[in-house]
Amino acid sequence: MAKRKASTFERLRQGVMSRKELQRRLYSADPGLSVVHPNAAGIDIGNESHYVAVPADRDANPVREFGAWTAALEEMAQWLKACRIDTVVMQSTGVYWMAAYDILRRHGLDVQLVDARGTKNLPGRKSDVQECQWLMKLHTYGLLRSCFLPPEQIRQVRTIWRLRQQYVGQAGSSVQHMQRALIQMNIQLSNTISDLSGVTGQAIVRAILDGERDAERLADLRDRRVKASLPEIVNSLQGDWKDDIVFELRQAVACYDFFQQQIATCDRQLQQYLATLPAREVAGVSPLAEPCAPKKADKTRATSRARKPKGNQPAFDLEAELQRILGVNAKTIHGLDVMTIQTVLAEVGPDLSAWKTEAHWASWLNLAPKRDVSGGKVIRHTREHRTNRVGNAFRLAAQALFRSDTYLGAKFRHLRAKLGAGKAVKAMARTLACLYYRLVTKGQTWVDRGTDEFERKRQERELTSLQRKARSPGMQLVPVP
Repeated sequence: MAKRKASTFERLRQGVMSRKELQRRLYSADPGLSVVHPNAAGIDIGNESHYVAVPADRDANPVREFGAWTAALEEMAQWLKACRIDTVVMQSTGVYWMAAYDILRRHGLDVQLVDARGTKNLPGRKSDVQECQWLMKLHTYGLLRSCFLPPEQIRQVRTIWRLRQQYVGQAGSSVQHMQRALIQMNIQLSNTISDLSGVTGQAIVRAILDGERDAERLADLRDRRVKASLPEIVNSLQGDWKDDIVFELRQAVACYDFFQQQIATCDRQLQQYLATLPAREVAGVSPLAEPCAPKKADKTRATSRARKPKGNQPAFDLEAELQRILGVNAKTIHGLDVMTIQTVLAEVGPDLSAWKTEAHWASWLNLAPKRDVSGGKVIRHTREHRTNRVGNAFRLAAQALFRSDTYLGAKFRHLRAKLGAGKAVKAMARTLACLYYRLVTKGQTWVDRGTDEFERKRQERELTSLQRKARSPGMQLVPVP
């Protein structure tokens, strides 16, 4: 049950400070707030140097500047320990905070990483020196909220997975480069085959680089699964051959091969890191819904036997590793594939206890509505312009449900017709994120009830709404015989 918001009368009776009152007291010399962290220090992270502030009674010079190199960071840690500092707060500024974070943690200090947006709500700093003092003051009174940081083992997996995604994107750019070079020579191969990086496309491109110019011989290299006819492919391969463009095509293929080698290397390293993660067990409970006979099974999940990895999936059995680490099979949720699940695991890990409820989880993913409330009334809905990789992964998974013959697919199509594409994707992504949260934390498995069940419930809701509207003016609905 949601907690009721206290009224102005109750707030004044309880002595709860307003935001303006809190800001005024923070600016004063003695805020009169309870001290949560008496041995706190603040660090303003920079590129070349860091400003560090400690309480005024700990050192004759309570604000010092340290360099960003390792020896200076070691000196910073020793000085903080000499000043009897237990906890340190710093902002997540780019990647410059990582070295200072690791070294201070290695010296036994409790380092809290905060988002810069959390300190902008109470402005009042003008320079780097005041910035570190302001961070120390806010942290002393417990007014800052720490950012989520996964464990070290998960951060290793995250590094490799992000690097692999970068290589996949660069390999895709190389494929576009190849396609552009072919079009410059009027080789319309992209109009006959769907993927230039597939078996047929790569066989023809590499034969061109080997000196083959006969269109019929190049067309004979097509795979049997290609739908285009032989004459159509032959006509698309009759072009204007240019040596400089062929050289450009050769460079694009070399880049593509290089990125494929880098992806394979990342796969081997990723497999090693995933093998070190412990297996997890989740106590299963009763499913969310009793299964009923759906009209037709989802075509994308017609079989569960092991298959060759498709597309950009890693070469090893990633699905088995994910099920071992998570303790559950997240692919039972329609729309979630192994790539989406691996992205979520690499960013947050298997433990979701950092978010108390699924509402907190959805808000952190930037999948919850943001409202400006004044006087207890919603003035407007705002949109936060921030990137969340896990939230974006759920958004892509939601878009994949458009043609899914499942309960979730029917729900997404209904939301899309009612709210529009953009809002429907966000709403459906939140639904998938909540289902994933329940599955991982409580073991609640998703049972597909089919499109017919969704339509039946939708008609029931519409009938209930019509009956309620009819009762308002004292009327009643009469079914048509």
